[in-house]
Amino acid sequence: MEFQLLGIFSFLSVAVVACHAALSPEAYWKSVIPNTPMPGAVKDSLSTTTEWEENKGTAVGVGKGGVIVGGNYRGKPVFVGVTPSANPFAYLYAATEDQLHDDPNVALFFKKNDLQQGNHMKLHFTKTTNAATFLPRSAAGKIPFSAVKLPQILSRFSLSPDSKEARVMKKTLKECEEPAMMGEEKLCATSLESMVDFSVSQLGKNVKAISTEGGRKREVPQKYAISGSKNMGKDGKAVVCHKQSYAYAVFYCHKTQSTEVYEVSLVGVDDGAKVKAVAVCHKDTSAWNPNHLAFQVLKVKPGTVPVCHFLPEDHVVWVN
Repeated sequence: MEFQLLGIFSFLSVAVVACHAALSPEAYWKSVIPNTPMPGAVKDSLSTTTEWEENKGTAVGVGKGGVIVGGNYRGKPVFVGVTPSANPFAYLYAATEDQLHDDPNVALFFKKNDLQQGNHMKLHFTKTTNAATFLPRSAAGKIPFSAVKLPQILSRFSLSPDSKEARVMKKTLKECEEPAMMGEEKLCATSLESMVDFSVSQLGKNVKAISTEGGRKREVPQKYAISGSKNMGKDGKAVVCHKQSYAYAVFYCHKTQSTEVYEVSLVGVDDGAKVKAVAVCHKDTSAWNPNHLAFQVLKVKPGTVPVCHFLPEDHVVWVN
């Protein structure tokens, strides 16, 4: 999804306290799952800094499309972002009428029998513009992450309670605090370390992490030809982590049974663009919200047919 980020700058103070003895998020990944390559969605959410320290005089740019909170680490800029978006991949989510017409994720839902080599599908893959980066767990743990503490959070980021950014963050916190469905395990990971720990706790250390890669910055959907697909899971279990709109990288991670994960090779009919897309097929949707976007797009009812969807580039799927 695309969002325009406007440079209307003000200043705030954000204290990010370094723990020099702790591993960096990237080093933590390598220490826990050394045989698991890091997918693009994770790499794109890593900060370019290697350490974090308290800094003041940080800048925040607020505009129509969202907010970029920027800091300086040893004279170099560090940016995280907030962009307004819904989460159509949360099972309890209900679509609005506007989203049926305007949400680029509409094109990503399909039926399992559509996943055949040679088939053409009209899809909208865009290069992610969610620039939010991970905080180290030691820093993220010092920032409240709860809807009841939203006033404290907004104050920390010098955001008005009436701002668009405040509404976006409130929505993310609400989604994160929704109760899990029966048979579902979920966590909003506020750091890379917590995302790794959750996925390993659900699937074990012998895991693969994959994400959609190869999308381009396109204004409109185009037809893609399916040139091949590969089933990536073994036992019908997967952890899917969706990047949220927040002041730093937060991933909504959830695990359910009866899930199939495919890596699908696509070629753009118009421009020849090659996309290695991750598709998730849910065999049991009986507990989903009947007003979920997928049912409205596919014109089916909960629990009747498997529901599949491609994932945007800023999402991660874990399988074993």
